[in-house]
Amino acid sequence: MPLMKTSNPALSDKTFRDVARGSFGGALDATDRMTLSGTVNKTGILLICTLATAAWTWHLFLQSRNPADVAPQLLIGAFGGFICAMVTVFMKEWSPVTAPIYALLEGLVLGGVSAVFDLRYPGIAIQAVGLTFGTLFVLLMAYSSGVIKVTQKFRLGVIAATGGIMLFYLAEMILGFFGVHFLTVNGSGPIGIGFSLIVVCIAALNLVLDFDFIEQGVNYGAPKYMEWYGAFGIMVTLIWLYLEMLRLLAKMRSRD
Repeated sequence: MPLMKTSNPALSDKTFRDVARGSFGGALDATDRMTLSGTVNKTGILLICTLATAAWTWHLFLQSRNPADVAPQLLIGAFGGFICAMVTVFMKEWSPVTAPIYALLEGLVLGGVSAVFDLRYPGIAIQAVGLTFGTLFVLLMAYSSGVIKVTQKFRLGVIAATGGIMLFYLAEMILGFFGVHFLTVNGSGPIGIGFSLIVVCIAALNLVLDFDFIEQGVNYGAPKYMEWYGAFGIMVTLIWLYLEMLRLLAKMRSRD
């Protein structure tokens, strides 16, 4: 059975295909293979790493309530996290080290951004966290019970939608340097809220593809370190989903 594609760049089609074909040294002992429980445990560790640094930057911001005081942490987290993510993607065997570093760096960003949003809209951060993990739990249960099945059409639809969103964000960033801004999409009107709802849904559906892809890796007997890589892939999607939840809630709260 061919391995499944996912729109998560951290979990590409080639990720487990190589290990399935023995490119990592042939058959592995059962104790050296990737497991679902091991991947779940590694995901929990990465979540703790993220929450730890997020709490730190949150505390720094609340001391002065000045975004400039957490700007260095945000820059280090954003650029460092991106570099670490790229290293992890291309050097998967390093993931036991690079995945926790990525989580720690992303926590710097999430803590600062969340604190700024929460200062303007009190309670919004905990709402976004609750919705993110609630979505994760519901989708995991739906996938595990077979309510949601990853068909080829489902997979291609999510991949196409995710690619379209990424291209839009890239175009928006480039055009922003030339003074072109999409005020309607980024605003709190019906179009802006509708767009954010769509993006949140697409981000959430990526979790389903990630669950399916990790299960395929387990079935193919991937090496133990791939548990860290699978957990890293889940974190990439969760962080995206949380930020989109935060953005959606901010749009909705600004209408009050």
